[in-house]
Amino acid sequence: MKMDRARTTITNIFGRVPLTYTRFSLTPQTDGDSSQVEMKLADEEECGDQPMGDHLVKRQAGNNGSRSLCFKILLVVLLFLIGFLIGYLSYRGRVGSGQSRNAVPLPCSAHGVENGMDNGVDESMPTVMYWSTLRPMFQSKIEDTPFERSIQQLTMNSRAAGSASEDALAKMVHDKFTSLGLDKVWDDEHYVTLQDFNRAQVSLLSGDAVAETYNPTSYVAYSPAASVNGSLVYGRYGTKEDFEKLTGKVNLTGELILVRSGTIPFSEKVRNAECAKAAGVIIYPEPADFTFPERNGDIDSPFGHAHFGTGDPFTPGFPSFNHTQFPPSKSSGLPQIPVQTLSSKDGKSLIGKLDSPRCIEDSGSVCMLGNKYKVKLEVNNVLAEKKILNVFGVIKGSDDPDHYVVVGAQRDSMGMGVCKAVVGTSLLVELARMISELAKEGYKPRRSIVFASWSAGDFGAVGATEWLEGYLNNLHLKTIAYINLDAIIQGSESLQVSASPLMYNMIQKILNEITDPMAVKLASKFSYGFSMDDAAYPFLTYSGIPSVSLRFQQTKGPYAFLGTEKDTYENFKKLVKVDQMCKTAANITGQIILRLTHDHKLPLDFNIYVKELRSRVFELHKQRTAVTVWDYNGFLMHLLHITQYNMLYTYKQMAHLLC
Repeated sequence: MKMDRARTTITNIFGRVPLTYTRFSLTPQTDGDSSQVEMKLADEEECGDQPMGDHLVKRQAGNNGSRSLCFKILLVVLLFLIGFLIGYLSYRGRVGSGQSRNAVPLPCSAHGVENGMDNGVDESMPTVMYWSTLRPMFQSKIEDTPFERSIQQLTMNSRAAGSASEDALAKMVHDKFTSLGLDKVWDDEHYVTLQDFNRAQVSLLSGDAVAETYNPTSYVAYSPAASVNGSLVYGRYGTKEDFEKLTGKVNLTGELILVRSGTIPFSEKVRNAECAKAAGVIIYPEPADFTFPERNGDIDSPFGHAHFGTGDPFTPGFPSFNHTQFPPSKSSGLPQIPVQTLSSKDGKSLIGKLDSPRCIEDSGSVCMLGNKYKVKLEVNNVLAEKKILNVFGVIKGSDDPDHYVVVGAQRDSMGMGVCKAVVGTSLLVELARMISELAKEGYKPRRSIVFASWSAGDFGAVGATEWLEGYLNNLHLKTIAYINLDAIIQGSESLQVSASPLMYNMIQKILNEITDPMAVKLASKFSYGFSMDDAAYPFLTYSGIPSVSLRFQQTKGPYAFLGTEKDTYENFKKLVKVDQMCKTAANITGQIILRLTHDHKLPLDFNIYVKELRSRVFELHKQRTAVTVWDYNGFLMHLLHITQYNMLYTYKQMAHLLC
């Protein structure tokens, strides 16, 4: 009877659908085999003991059950739609009330920050602010900002990475972030291996006697301590093309190479010299390549690093946290030959000893010392483990707080480093102040903004890279973009924009809308790719984060005193109108930050990759026509080489933005 009632109930639910069931019997068979299962199928015609008339009546009842089920489903769908409409209309009502009355937010006083999470904004304030309202508010704050005073407060005689003075500067930045009422402020400690200057000397030998001696005041970090001598060959800027021309005309094995600074980083010059089997590298600045504050003069020996990579070279690929044990290893990018910088005066003195000093004007000529002279290079730098601090301040986003726009600036430098580090740090602090004030006045960024003050940037973006290596999985998926402020102002005649293609259209739109008279007259140039010395380089190459780095500079060339002891506030004031250029730089970078955190849809252009891929395909097609059948395998390898980076780069950016 229970089985009949169950069948009747199911029939009522499904109506005319024939009822088919399976009966399992585990009764042992007569042959003793209990593993067999008896299966019987029953359909609607097998009614058992049930009269046929009753079965037909129940089928009619099943029709009524089917109609009842349909009615219930329609009722559920109708209730869902009504609830959805109520929620949507209430949300639109809040947005509409917030944007009405010309979308002017009501001012409010800052509330206390509790547990680093309350941004002090009244909950009754509007959740959305029009861009046409936000931008004038931000620009008015720029006009009221005393950038010169901020730069002077951050200027110190020494700010070497890991030193006591640099730690004091880190505390100053931390205190400034805290005083602004940011949602969270913290320090990130790393114990890294840097290198200190001990003693270096370049000697001009005439036979066994020392004809001249040069004693530089700076050094190139991560150069091995060594003493080598040999003939001297002039290598122009030390690029691959320069060395290709030389190796076809002279054997560079065991020779010292004299190169000019600029065009490419020090580390790349040394790498190219190593590939040519040179014994050592001497780098000097040529005054004709640089811009001076007043008139041309001598340039001190500049500081740099020779690590062909970024981060701590003795913990490659993993972060240098305290008490973390790693197997002994070192980066393959560390140089194996010594390298040293000289002043422009000493470099010209060596050039005067070449067989034909005028040959440096001819890029196709080989310039080297005659048989009369040899050069001895002696480097004695020492490695040192130091504690560095990265300082962070966060304005929490309202809609997507776990997605970030990171803004960073290098804090350390050799000497005062006003152009290299002080200006960027000042802009970082002032941008944090202005945007935090906007947040207190009603602006709610959709995504979080992270303000980062890096340490050990002079040694190859060590602080930024170690942070990336420590939290790479999260940052790869959560970081929307990185904006670099290092050495942002080196002149006032042109603007060099190094950026991911995704950001081209957004930046160009911002530049077109800016009414700043200084920004209007700037000649802007966009370029894809970053120098290895740029802190944006590890963000882009290691994790595919869209990045941008701005450089205001003179058309003649970079700032002559960058990376030298003469990078002082007095010289920087002679180069540019400090307050005016800082306002222009803050206006552009600030609007990039606000655009990335204001718009509901990220203003990143994925369609630009269509052009990039088409240009690559067109290039490959041209090369394919020149390849013979016998070179087919070589062509495939070349195809892989020139496309793998671009495809990987595209995949990384699209993957982490879409996650």
